[in-house]
Amino acid sequence: MRNLAVIPARGGSKRIPRKNIKFFKNKPLIVWSIEAAKKSKCFDKIIVSTDDQQIAEIAKDHGADVPFLRPKELADDYTIDWLFINQKKVFKNVCCIYATAPLIQIEDLKKSLTMLESSQEDIYVFVATSYPFPIHRSISIDEKGYSSMFYPDKFQVRSQDLKEAFHDAGQFYWAKSQSWNNIENIFQGSKPLVIPRWRVQDIDTDEDWIRAEKLFDLL
Repeated sequence: MRNLAVIPARGGSKRIPRKNIKFFKNKPLIVWSIEAAKKSKCFDKIIVSTDDQQIAEIAKDHGADVPFLRPKELADDYTIDWLFINQKKVFKNVCCIYATAPLIQIEDLKKSLTMLESSQEDIYVFVATSYPFPIHRSISIDEKGYSSMFYPDKFQVRSQDLKEAFHDAGQFYWAKSQSWNNIENIFQGSKPLVIPRWRVQDIDTDEDWIRAEKLFDLL
């Protein structure tokens, strides 16, 4: 199989203190991602990349490996930690799983891996969902409170005639090991696995957290 899961989890959090290990329902948030990876049976190894000792201990207690604590300067929101991937050349595929994805589904991990392995192209596979409202109707509001359309040329077009748009679900990203260094834009020319909107919630604020808990109850 030779598949590796990498779960980045920094200790700091801008809006929800200690977010990655705050209890979501009955367990620390990151544990949902670790357990989904384990139960999927897609991975030979699950690594948590963190700069925080407490996160490391929780991760190890729940079956993930934490080879070392990464330097604080690599603990930003965008670090996937290429070092792990470069050191683990025995792995064919690598999946980055967010630590803040309690709505992640085991079947989605399996389906997306199948999509990756059936492709001969150098691509990413990730989960996406549709926007609930046409993005061509979106507006901006300037500093004086006045609105303007992002797509004014679409003002007269009927909503049903506008092309459906999708966005990243913010849960996980599969790619062949070499692709992590070869592809600059993971959303350009990749293959999304489309999932329902009610299974997607980015968690950045307290309101996001509450909504995610309510969505979780629907699963």
